[in-house]
Amino acid sequence: MILYPAIDLKDGNAVRLLHGDMDKTTVFNENPAAQALEFVEAGCEWLHLVDLNGAFAGEPVNAAPVKEILSQTKVPAQLGGGIRDMATIEMWLTHGLARVILGTVAVENPDLVREAAKAFPGQVAVGIDARNGFVATKGWAEETDVQVTDLAKSFEDAGVAAIIYTDILRDGAMKGPNVQSTADLANAVDIPVIASGGVSSLDDLRALKSCGAPLNGAISGRALYDGAIDLAEALALLKA
Repeated sequence: MILYPAIDLKDGNAVRLLHGDMDKTTVFNENPAAQALEFVEAGCEWLHLVDLNGAFAGEPVNAAPVKEILSQTKVPAQLGGGIRDMATIEMWLTHGLARVILGTVAVENPDLVREAAKAFPGQVAVGIDARNGFVATKGWAEETDVQVTDLAKSFEDAGVAAIIYTDILRDGAMKGPNVQSTADLANAVDIPVIASGGVSSLDDLRALKSCGAPLNGAISGRALYDGAIDLAEALALLKA
């Protein structure tokens, strides 16, 4: 399993939100590129980036710090938030991003996901953010009647590289991930699944690793900033 340290960007800063609420923000680093370098120097092999403002605006807002991170680090990075058309996908991949994450458009314009996955093999992931089993879009602000597994299965033949599954009610709350629903999703589809939301201890990582499903990895944010997860220990645990 791969550990993906999360760098969530709001107003140019590296922050964490509670339950995805933009009004419940903690700023952890005013220099996101420096934060990224810290993670990479500690041994991380991937970075998970989110343009929070972009997720609400529907277009890139924190492009400058993302480009700075890409220029200063040499590990692959994936980015979600505000990526809703082919031009933006191409722009980010041209700038050296390893993988774009399509969330809102996966619900509203699934054909774009298919087109992008075909045009850029291995570089398009689907972000499925859920509240009580139903998908939420537009920065988690709007709930849909689409069920998580149904959406995931609809992309089985699209060639997407991964599904990033986030349980919104666990995100930023330091209460542990929804291991069962993550495992159920991973067992229901052939697409690699990355767990996100609430990963706050080494025990959480152990639980995901032994959940009975072949997870690709786990994303963690607040716990790494707070020191609740020791990065070196976590990397060793997931590689074992």
